[in-house]
Parts: sequence; structure tokens; C-alpha cells
Amino acid sequence: MTEHDRPLRFAVVGAGMAGLLSAIKLREAGCTDVTIYEKADRIGGTWRENTYPGLSCDVPSHLYSYSFELNPDWSHQFSPGAEIQAYFEHVVEKYDLAPLIRFSEDVTSLAWADGRWHLDTAAGHHDEADVVIAATGVLRVPRYPDIEGIDTFAGACFHSARWDHAVPLAGRRVGIIGTGSTAVQIVSAIVGEVGHLDLFQRTPQWVLQQPNPAYDEPTRADYRAHPEKLEALHKGLSQLFAEGFANAIVDADSPQVQGIQAACLANLENNVKDPELRERLRPTYRAACKRLIVSPDFYEAIQQPNASLVTDPIVAVEPGGVRTADGTLHELDVLVLATGFRADAFMRPMQIIGRGGVTLETAWTPRPEAYLSISIPDFPNLFMLNGPNGPVGNFSLIEVAELQFGYILQLVDQLRSGACREISARADVLAVFEAEREEAARHTVWVTGCQSWYLDDRGIPAVWPFTFDRFRAEMAAPDLDAYERA
Repeated sequence: MTEHDRPLRFAVVGAGMAGLLSAIKLREAGCTDVTIYEKADRIGGTWRENTYPGLSCDVPSHLYSYSFELNPDWSHQFSPGAEIQAYFEHVVEKYDLAPLIRFSEDVTSLAWADGRWHLDTAAGHHDEADVVIAATGVLRVPRYPDIEGIDTFAGACFHSARWDHAVPLAGRRVGIIGTGSTAVQIVSAIVGEVGHLDLFQRTPQWVLQQPNPAYDEPTRADYRAHPEKLEALHKGLSQLFAEGFANAIVDADSPQVQGIQAACLANLENNVKDPELRERLRPTYRAACKRLIVSPDFYEAIQQPNASLVTDPIVAVEPGGVRTADGTLHELDVLVLATGFRADAFMRPMQIIGRGGVTLETAWTPRPEAYLSISIPDFPNLFMLNGPNGPVGNFSLIEVAELQFGYILQLVDQLRSGACREISARADVLAVFEAEREEAARHTVWVTGCQSWYLDDRGIPAVWPFTFDRFRAEMAAPDLDAYERA
């Protein structure tokens, strides 16, 4: 920052992975007037809110780390959620971020007026900022199933993202609705403890068998002594993910996708002994059409004597359990809703009013859009991390956020230098980009016969459909002609 730069005030919404990153990088760039607004009473985002048994990240730990704060002490290749939460708490302490955070301040509204954002919270606090960074997360608003009678269940019932640790599981009859990554992790974690487990499956999933080895102390000590080895590992994992997965799944016929399909098929064929169960677990769509499930032992867990896969459709929930279409009442003591999240929520339910009184709800009707998932026309100086149509389906969100923030800082430089006071994506540029994105999305693996949270209301993937190499290139430097500046 030079003495001629315009001083700017920044408001960051969210103290999860992306919000902490924003504060660190803003300070690093010389922007010191920063406040983070966090709705909860502590940091962590998804790793604070999700505490269910078996929780772990499906991206290798040494890749799911800030590039500037690599951790030599991850316990496993895919580390448990509590360890990831502890990592972010360490980051807050090391980078002295706590003084910047206002806890228990749920931002309810943002309004653009007189060249600034006017921010209000549920607690009654008012603030003004020149720039708002929306780091509100992707999967944060739980989706509850619309099932008749669910409120009548006599036992404990909760969403997986609101796990009630006061409810005992030992020896009890537990039902889990859903078969995504969360449900798979819970099944493996609790099947040895519960009396009986019913997994209610609407759609079978492809499962990639992936061991989760522990890092022994000599390995961790070597990384501590030789940080260059840790950097090389992070770089290698990034390249492997990009070339072996992220760049591949945008082409449904790529050799890598065919290899993923073969590996998932071999896992099913080799590890599910009962032919009838095997067929009920066999998807009818391509592997990686839905978010790929990584598990070392799900098939082993669902074949335990006290586990049942229920594939008859759920008709209703009753006080005593779940009634299925075949007339069976599956008697339960505990019902877990592993039914995912509203992936289209982003900044909502905040009330956001941009230039000329346009509301975010109007701008996002019929569906959310943002140029390069970062900027929305008529919402100047408002930048999103991991916003609509970004690479949420095929890469580490930490690396995505780091790349995006490097791009955002270059837009901020336009404001700091005085080149402009307002900057937001042009509507015509966004329209052209969206048309290209939608056309490219039709050739990805995500449209090969499944329903998933990647798809929008039209059945078009609402995620980055190009290679990750292109994403990196786009994030290297903004095309300022794509922006309206004033």
C-alpha cells in the first residue's frame, strides 16, 4: 500500500475457511481496516457445524490446507473433521485474527447507498464498508426432507449437520436417510456400536475404495524438519488432482473418467458378496455423475449382520419409525437426516440491495449467477468466494478460494489506487460467459444420467465445466473490460 492509496474499509461475512483466508490476505496486502462478521460463537464454518461420527474431508489433508500454512502434523491422508477445525483455530491464533472477528453477529442485510455498503446484523449492529467479501460457504443451509409425519417421530431426530451428541447410540435402532458422503461416513463409524442400523437409500452411489492411512511420527517429523518436502507434496497433490480428476470430469468420455468407473465397479463387484444386495447398490448412471464418494470400508459396513439397506420408498414417518411403500414399519429409536444442503443458498437469506435498488433475489431469479463465481452486475464492490458456478465439484475449495482471492485483490487495487470507486461485472459479459458455461456443462460427466446437487432447476450443472487449468488462467489477472467501473 502506498501513501497515495485510498484507505478502504472491508467487511468479511463468515469466519470459515474463506473468511479467514480473506482477512489474512487483506492484511498481507496492507489493508488493515477489516472486520469479520460471524453468525456463530466461534470460527470454523462447515467444520464447526458438522460434528457427526466419521466426519472427514474427501480431499487429501495436505491439499486441503492453505498453501502458506502447510501442516506437517496431519494424522491421516484424509483427516477427521475435528482435526481440520483445530487447524483453522491454529490459523486464527497464529495470524492474530480474533480481534477482527465479531462473533454472534448474523448479517441480515446489506444495502448499497452513497458509494458504500450499509451492513446490519440480527444483534442490532450497524456498519459501513467500502468493500464486502462474502465468504458464506457453499454447503451451509441444511436441506430437510419433505416427508409426511416427520414431526411426529417419538425418538430423537436431527440433521447430520446438527448432530445431537447427547443422544446415545449404543445398542439402539438407528435409521439414516440419505446415501451421500455424509451418510456413508456415518454408517461406517456407528455400525459397530448400534443395535441395528437401517440405511434408507433412494439412489445408489458409486463408491471409490480409498484407504486412509495414518502418518506415523517419523513421517511427520520429516515434514517438520524439511518444509520443502511438504511444499513439494502439496504441489504434487494439486497437479495430480487437476490432471487426474478436475480436468477429466469435464469430459464425460475421458480415459480418467473411464478409469474411475472401472475402479468403482471393481469395488462393488469384489466387495459385496450377496448378489441381491450388490444389485441394489449398483447405480444406473456413470461414476462421478454425482459427487464421488470416497470410503475405505462402506461396503464392509453395510454388510454387517446388524445393518440393512432399505430401498423401498419412504411413505411416511410415524412415531415408532419409518413406513416404506411395501407396508413395513422400520422401528427406530433415532432418525438421522443425512439429506444434504441447499447448494443454491450462497449469501441467502441475507437481504442484499445493490445499485438502483435492485435486490439479490431479483438478480438471482430464476437462479444464482456470478461472473467467474465472484462478481454480480449492479452489486459493486461485493465479491464472493466459492460463489455460483465455481469449481465446487472437482477440486479443493481452499485452492479455489486462494486463486479467487488473488483475483479479487487485483479488483480491490483498482479501488485503492483511485482508478475507480465502484467495480462490478458487466451484465452483457456475464450473459456471454453463462451461455458458454451452460454449453460446456452439457458435455461433462455430471449430465450422464443422475440427479445431484450439482444440477440447477433446468438440469444443467451449476458448477465450473471447464478445465482447472482454465480456471487458474482466468484467476491470474482480471480482464478489466469485463467490469463496469465508476
